[in-house]
Amino acid sequence: MKAVVMAGGEGTRLRPMTANQPKPLLPVINRPIMEHVLRLLRRHGLTETVITVQFLAALIRNYFGDGEELGMSLYYATEDMPLGTAGSVKNAADKLRDDRFLVISGDALTDIDLTDMIRFHRDNGALVTIGLKRVPNPLEFGIVIVDDHGKVQRFLEKPTWGQVFSDTVNTGIYVMEPEVLDEVVTGQAVDWSADVFPRLLAGGAPLYGYVAEGYWEDVGTHESYLKAQSDALSGWVKLDIDAFELSPGVWVAEGASVDADAVLKGPLYIGDYAKVEAGAELREYSVLGSNVVVREGAFVHRAVVHDNVYIGPSANLRGCVIGKNTDVMTGARIEESAVIGDECIIEAEAYVSSGVKVYPFKTIEAGAVVNTSVIWESRGQRSLFGPRGVSGLVNVEITPELCVRLASAYATTLKKGTSVITSRDCSRAARALKRAVVSALNAGAIDVLDLEATPLPVARFHTGRTAAVGGIALRTTSGDPQSVDIVFTDEQGADLSLGAQRKLERVFSRQEFRRAFPGEIAELTFPARAVEDYAHELLRCVDMNGVRGAEMKVVVDCAGGTSSLVMPTLLGRVGVDVLTVNSRLDDTSPTETLAERRRDLQRLSELVSSSRAAFGVRFDPVGERVALVDEKGQLISEERALLVVLDLVAAERGGGRVALPVTTTRVAEQVCRFHGVQVHWTATALDELTTAAAGHDMIFAADGKGGFVVPEFGPTVDGIAVFMRLLGLVARTRLSLSRIDARIPEAKLLRRTVPTPWAAKGAVMRSVIEAAEGYHIDTTDGVRVVDGDGGWALVLPDPSEAVTHLWAEAHDMDTAQSLLEHWARVVERAAGT
Repeated sequence: MKAVVMAGGEGTRLRPMTANQPKPLLPVINRPIMEHVLRLLRRHGLTETVITVQFLAALIRNYFGDGEELGMSLYYATEDMPLGTAGSVKNAADKLRDDRFLVISGDALTDIDLTDMIRFHRDNGALVTIGLKRVPNPLEFGIVIVDDHGKVQRFLEKPTWGQVFSDTVNTGIYVMEPEVLDEVVTGQAVDWSADVFPRLLAGGAPLYGYVAEGYWEDVGTHESYLKAQSDALSGWVKLDIDAFELSPGVWVAEGASVDADAVLKGPLYIGDYAKVEAGAELREYSVLGSNVVVREGAFVHRAVVHDNVYIGPSANLRGCVIGKNTDVMTGARIEESAVIGDECIIEAEAYVSSGVKVYPFKTIEAGAVVNTSVIWESRGQRSLFGPRGVSGLVNVEITPELCVRLASAYATTLKKGTSVITSRDCSRAARALKRAVVSALNAGAIDVLDLEATPLPVARFHTGRTAAVGGIALRTTSGDPQSVDIVFTDEQGADLSLGAQRKLERVFSRQEFRRAFPGEIAELTFPARAVEDYAHELLRCVDMNGVRGAEMKVVVDCAGGTSSLVMPTLLGRVGVDVLTVNSRLDDTSPTETLAERRRDLQRLSELVSSSRAAFGVRFDPVGERVALVDEKGQLISEERALLVVLDLVAAERGGGRVALPVTTTRVAEQVCRFHGVQVHWTATALDELTTAAAGHDMIFAADGKGGFVVPEFGPTVDGIAVFMRLLGLVARTRLSLSRIDARIPEAKLLRRTVPTPWAAKGAVMRSVIEAAEGYHIDTTDGVRVVDGDGGWALVLPDPSEAVTHLWAEAHDMDTAQSLLEHWARVVERAAGT
């Protein structure tokens, strides 16, 4: 039986370590990761192995040769272009046709029992057996669901937290029968998990999953690379360590010279012919490569040092990686998570801050304090995007420098010469930071159409109705005047999809930004009549019949935001009596605290009731979301506002579809059913809702948080558009909002949030799936469990915080409370809280 080792990946997330060497050659305990893989294969009798290579293939061939030194026979299959996980194996098909074979990644550290996995495959008569492992954070892997006998039920590649329904992931280790190669097209990029396996599963092929008990770590990030080193030193993974144990946990290879007065605190590893002088201190989880010199007074803790590195007197290394042939001179200090590439010079007393990446062949001058990467800049964090875009404190987390890097990354993802819409709210911070964004876009050969201060719906409208390929808007974070959000939009003006966000994050993290040549630097223009064009198109698309003759009065609160720039143009054309408050732009207080919001809503309620208005509306400061007050001066909650507007739209249309997130009360279904309308349930992410709203026959969409979509005008959330639509609906029905609200059943919906460590989220969702056996479940977003009486509970991990959200709804509050308590206990047990 043969094996296939896939070794063609570039390892872009590991740069600069992989800037000039392939990822499989990165050392773990002074041996390439792929050598550990080959030794594992040899231990299990798989000595005849095909290696698929593509990126820097010659380096891999030169290092391993024909495999004689390892007691193996190695063959190489070279790809001229990346062919994907399946395409690369198909490229080696001429050596794999005679018997079943095993496929394994050359850049994952593991000691999984391959012999037992092959036995499992043979006993089950499988066409393909997939090696599975339970991991704390399954986001970056493919989730696989198997039944009690190990048969595969479902695949999901690189899910969001809302899609996580298990912590059992695909390790990329497969046992396959040769006929599976017939499913792969020759010479094309084909992936096992995304292309071949789902097709085989749909056709009823015997696909099995083997849940492995051994160690497995996908070495794909700097954090996982350091973790693999510490796990190996701790004995969590069975490796051949070519050294002797000088004292418990202190491994010293052949020819190394360690002075008796050096301080060694294991576990640690010292490579062959390394030299550690008196007074040097090596602490836990440090790894020294071959021929490393550590001079007196130097301090090394949790650092991985590659071959032929010089560490000068009193140098200080903590939690960093130092590439081969690099010199770290006297008194230099390199902090946590920093990565120094090959053949660099860090001169005396230089300071390299945490997270900084120095690419190969660079020199850091003596005494320099380096806070950004050389030559490209970066910032390390768990996730670039949050629920409101890229957010943070002004001039602390969101600085002009960060804005330049973000805009440069965005420009790099776009074609030269294309256009982007930029806009902002009325705050001084957004105004200053937008200038940095505009400069970076122009420097990246992207033309900028700057709308300046304008409501976000206007910016989204112009992005979708012009030749622009996207947009960037800056706004003060709702409720936090010290923070700002940077919102990226696509060519339709909608928030970037998860895939587009990941693409932007990859470019941002690689720090390889495109710069225009002098003649390519792009233009900045300021489109005229942006507000007028928006208002004209809105009035053309939204039915305003009956408004002028209804003699309505409304109260509008602009919250001191940019919606006040549009209201005069709109309201002057529709014939309503309007009382407008907070219509002055306030650049010193561009958002409001919770107390200020409550105060202004109370004032709006008083104005509506005292003026006998039909209703009142309060916009958020950028005009996207609205709060409604009925004619009695009663604030309509966000959940009830969704139902009220839905009832008005559905009653008038009498057909069509509406898009709602799965967290919405099922009373919405009753409303829609009564009016002959269908509900399309979506995930909670805003881009999912707007994508659905753009579909055929859509008449309404809302997120239940004050955000509404008017599909006949556009697919994005627009508070101004829904206000105009509401004017027409109320005028034509001649029903008050309170009467509409009163005829809609009360929802029995409860919500709770349970603290959940990041490492436990996958296990939580697996526990929920297991506890839901026998129930109908829906995995549109999170896991929704439906019982036989029509009650339901939804368990949804938060994508940006260490919590899990739960919803429960039933015919009465007691049953809903019981449902919520039951599933909260399931989550708490799995989370260990």
